Amino acid sequence: MATSEPLSQESAPDAAARREYGRQGLFAVLTPQSNPIAEPELRILLPPACCMVSARLTSPGSRLERRLTDYAERLDCFLDQFGTIGADAMGVACTGSFYGMDLGEERARAAARQARRRCPVVTAVDAVDAALRVLGVGSIALVSPYPSWLTENCRSHWERLGTRVTAVLQLPSGATEPHRIYSLTSAAVVTSALQLDARGAEAILLTGTGMPSLRVIQQLEPTLGIPVLSSNLCLAWALARTVGVGKPGPESRLYGGWAERLALA
Repeated sequence: MATSEPLSQESAPDAAARREYGRQGLFAVLTPQSNPIAEPELRILLPPACCMVSARLTSPGSRLERRLTDYAERLDCFLDQFGTIGADAMGVACTGSFYGMDLGEERARAAARQARRRCPVVTAVDAVDAALRVLGVGSIALVSPYPSWLTENCRSHWERLGTRVTAVLQLPSGATEPHRIYSLTSAAVVTSALQLDARGAEAILLTGTGMPSLRVIQQLEPTLGIPVLSSNLCLAWALARTVGVGKPGPESRLYGGWAERLALA
């Protein structure tokens, strides 16, 4: 593991000009240790001229609660794995670790992380919050693959931030332990989500970076007529926005342009 010395970086334009790959944007991303979805979806979502490198959040814990706590407590050490790579932004493709935190303390930690690394450090939870604000969304219907206790933490988090949760759909993948988010398919999520009562919601939030979401967004947003957001969609949008790329498209009123890449995946 890298040391805790402050990371030095040359100016972003100079570093980008000398890159072999990723001259439009280089992003360093952390994902939970067993997550098979976040990296593929982020690679599809990020513009082709951008590059992503990744590392894993790891924990010896056998239970989800312990792993999520370890990820949050050791986040700075995990970020240090990227050394002096010179990323334009860093992303944390994990949501569950950040729902129960004191908001003031977490914002202070986030500011310190960014100052030390001299680039934006964006968690998926922060990215969703930014997307809701940009779209002017004040109420959401939540689709959760989490165990029920984590679903409740998620709901409470958004309500503490002032977002009204009009309905919660608990997917069967997460009703009890073991946590089975990674076995979900897009077809199963669509089938379940179509049963969600979205009346009164200004957007649908598919939470969890380990749940496949891109084909779900493509199918649900035109059907429901409101934005359908996911943790991975919002994180990719937030990262792309740090280098001035990414805009709405036919796939999503938040962030489009990825349908062709998805069709090849």
